[in-house]
Amino acid sequence: MEFTAAQCATLRALADTFIPGLPAPEPTADAAYWARRGSEGIDLEKIAAAIAAQPAGAQREFRQLLQLLDAPVLGLTWFGALRPFAQLSPEQREKLLQRWAASSLPQLRKGFQALRKLCMFLYYGGSTPEQGQFVWEHIGYPGPQAVDEPVETPKPLQLLTPTHDITYECEVLVIGSGAGGGVVAGELAAAGHEVLVLEKGPYYHGTDFTQQEVDMLGALYDARGTLTTQDGSIGLLAGSCLGGGTTVNWAGSFRTPEYVLQEWADDHQVPHFLASSFRESMDAVSQALSVNTDYVRHNAQNQMLLEGSRRLGQRVQLIPRNERHQDTSEQQFQGLGYSCFGDRYGVKQGTLSTYLEAAFRHGARLLCNARAERITSTAGQATGAEAVYTTPEGKAVRITVRAKRVVVAGGAVQTPALLLRSGLRHPHLGRHLHLHPTVVVSGLYPQRINPWHGPMMSVVNDAYTRLDGSNFGVKLETPPAHPGLMSMVLPWRSGRQHKELMAQAAHLGSFIVLTRDRDGGHVNVDRQGVPLVHYTLSEYDRGHLLRGVAAAADIHVAAGARSVLLPHGSLPLLRAENGRALNPEVLSGLPQLSWKPNQFGLYSAHQMSTCRMGGAAATHPTSPTGELYELRHLYVADGSAFPACSGVNPMLTIMALAHHTAQHLKASLPGRAVAAGVIEAAAR
Repeated sequence: MEFTAAQCATLRALADTFIPGLPAPEPTADAAYWARRGSEGIDLEKIAAAIAAQPAGAQREFRQLLQLLDAPVLGLTWFGALRPFAQLSPEQREKLLQRWAASSLPQLRKGFQALRKLCMFLYYGGSTPEQGQFVWEHIGYPGPQAVDEPVETPKPLQLLTPTHDITYECEVLVIGSGAGGGVVAGELAAAGHEVLVLEKGPYYHGTDFTQQEVDMLGALYDARGTLTTQDGSIGLLAGSCLGGGTTVNWAGSFRTPEYVLQEWADDHQVPHFLASSFRESMDAVSQALSVNTDYVRHNAQNQMLLEGSRRLGQRVQLIPRNERHQDTSEQQFQGLGYSCFGDRYGVKQGTLSTYLEAAFRHGARLLCNARAERITSTAGQATGAEAVYTTPEGKAVRITVRAKRVVVAGGAVQTPALLLRSGLRHPHLGRHLHLHPTVVVSGLYPQRINPWHGPMMSVVNDAYTRLDGSNFGVKLETPPAHPGLMSMVLPWRSGRQHKELMAQAAHLGSFIVLTRDRDGGHVNVDRQGVPLVHYTLSEYDRGHLLRGVAAAADIHVAAGARSVLLPHGSLPLLRAENGRALNPEVLSGLPQLSWKPNQFGLYSAHQMSTCRMGGAAATHPTSPTGELYELRHLYVADGSAFPACSGVNPMLTIMALAHHTAQHLKASLPGRAVAAGVIEAAAR
């Protein structure tokens, strides 16, 4: 997408309104930080790239939004001057954005949030000394680790690099390489089967992971890190690179709660979730990933969650993590905080360094930057797929794959989209989308928290996971914290207010309220076959989320925070002193606020259940073996196959389910004489 000169002027004016140049509030304040304007630190080409990654409808909406901002009729949206945005005074521009943020019109709230998130993320997340942008040093953020750099080594995996249209043949085609696809590929290749893996994203390794926030989200996440629901109210983080989510996730390796497995087995007629075979699969993947709780210490965010919870008499647990801690240096401890941008140091044990390496050693072929267009089929059974590979020079190469079995593992957004593009029409395909909707509750502490260092999540409070006798509730954890992500999460009331908060970034500690949602949404595709995500938080799930917000706030207060920022656009502030809330009525008043879409920030790093597995073919697209009811020899092996959401970070559950499905696949294919336990043995 290219911007006109007028559109560029409008975008710069927006950036300067969200992040204005201001006089320092006091003589001791950092004058350079306060004087710097948003347009001085935002690359408009990166805005264009982010918009180009959106569905056609979203791109059209953004062009219309810019047209509105560049027209005198704009004044009607805020009862102000009939002039284009760029011709308004700074005070008028800020007033317009404030009114859009609180508007009763959902389109204006959506437009405000889209513009705000883009400007904030690119300004605070894209600051680099090389570009003459020094925001980081003024807010206390050290940026990427600069010492003890790893030596650049050859990539252990060699990829296919076709230069012209080509047809491949294999026994098993695996589409996707993350927690599901990576496991299936490794298991089947180790069993002697011919495996080909197609991955939509790129292959990064070691020093390729620059730890630069804007660049890595753009390279390693779906839609360049800007995937959202159709109403713009929920930001979706989904890995799109070799290793998928296991390359960029937060390393939490939870086993599926027993009550969830019981629910899945009973309500969805999938008894194997309670069988020893599934436990064995869970054990196998845990061993392969070196899951442990042997990390040396918590970062300050997790320490605050630990201490605050204990002071309130609430039980906390250590979070198992899939990491190999080869040393206990301060450098490695700090570096763990950057692994959501890919692990530069080889500590995290995702599929990239385990199952995919095993698959490659046993002859599997890997093709990255290849988008699967559709599954091919004949006489009611899958026969392969058609894909488009993009060469390093940008050339599109047509790929045809002929396979005896096809495994789709592109995640709960991309998997149903591919199946819908392929002509599958099960009435529940794409339905029952669960997101674990999440809000951030931040506390300002008198001491430095430095939330960007150390393991992103190492402590969990489970006191609220089963509310009112149900299987639904919330978990309290901690998120990764880097300036771009932090600036998007913190509510914007004015340019000065937001700058004041970001100036205190090193003193902010954040908890997340992760909701096990009972009620879901759905995924469909547009005319180009691009997935569209539809989801509105239900009143039932919002009630649980707000109880979690109040609980997180109480824990911050107990841990010593002086104020707690509550996750609503009006920015309710809970003040505290000596471990006691000074205005507790703010918490009791939360349910009375308006919680319409885009009046508060919602996020999702877990998408599940859009091709749910179950024993009833009429209501479940996927059978208990992982094979689709609608098309034989076609399997699903990712979070979309969950009967309902897992209630915990889903990586380990996805991997165990994929491992279990791989055993069915082995049984359906001609056997090969290969020693058992190759992958698990390699992990020891």
